[in-house]
Amino acid sequence: MAGQVARGGLLAGVVLAVLIPLWVVLVTSLASQETINEAGGLVLVPREIDVSAYVTIFSGGQITQALWISALVTTAGTAVSLTLTVLAAYGLSRPGSVGHRGLLLYFLLTFLVYPGMVPSYLVVTGLGLKDSLWALILPSAISVFNLVVLRAFFQNLPGELLDSARIDGAGEFRILARIVLPLSRAVIAVVGLFYAVGYWNVWFTALLYIDDNAKFPSQRVLQSFILAGQSPSTSGVVGAAMPPTLAIKMAVVVVTVAPIVLVYPFVQRHFVKGVIVGAVKG
Repeated sequence: MAGQVARGGLLAGVVLAVLIPLWVVLVTSLASQETINEAGGLVLVPREIDVSAYVTIFSGGQITQALWISALVTTAGTAVSLTLTVLAAYGLSRPGSVGHRGLLLYFLLTFLVYPGMVPSYLVVTGLGLKDSLWALILPSAISVFNLVVLRAFFQNLPGELLDSARIDGAGEFRILARIVLPLSRAVIAVVGLFYAVGYWNVWFTALLYIDDNAKFPSQRVLQSFILAGQSPSTSGVVGAAMPPTLAIKMAVVVVTVAPIVLVYPFVQRHFVKGVIVGAVKG
């Protein structure tokens, strides 16, 4: 009994440690300047609801542009990464594929040998991707971890099912599209979530390769606001009507976190199943 109470108390403490900061960020984003001044900064207890910070960030300017950039990079990047990863994983899961062992070893070596920041920077700039949104997508287009997970899942599919399709005259691309992908929706949903979260949260890559403020993703803008101490750049807002700077910063935090929080419940039902069935078995 005492052990159950202790575990329950520990779990409640962990939940509160996660929820309280999120609550403070949300309440502060909806607070007025007077409430922020009375609280001395971040607000814990709400007194009113002031949505002027959200009106400001969606009225135009750098923040609105950054959100569109993040949405574009996340959508395009996830589509590119899933396509390349599925094709590579399916090819490597077929024992008779050309260069199977060599390519698999090449991919697995990246777990042990990473080129480093300077060589990666030289390659990206040498390819002319500097200050391009493709610099946020192509360098991380394939995650070897996700590739290994998908390959293991494809290997566990019944070989008789694929062989029967080949006897009926189906090619590899048709087998992949008509048989393999429908059976792999759970693991593909999980891998897609991993890719989407990675692209949505990209900021360090943008810090390295993006110099044009108009091409900053939301996380890069958020980093410049909170860590670098820059003031939010907005349009269509009169200076006298400008909401508190702290409220705007917290509103940007809420907006950048909200999409992943909203999408996760729709993928969560596939999450456990996808990770288990796609795991590498010993």
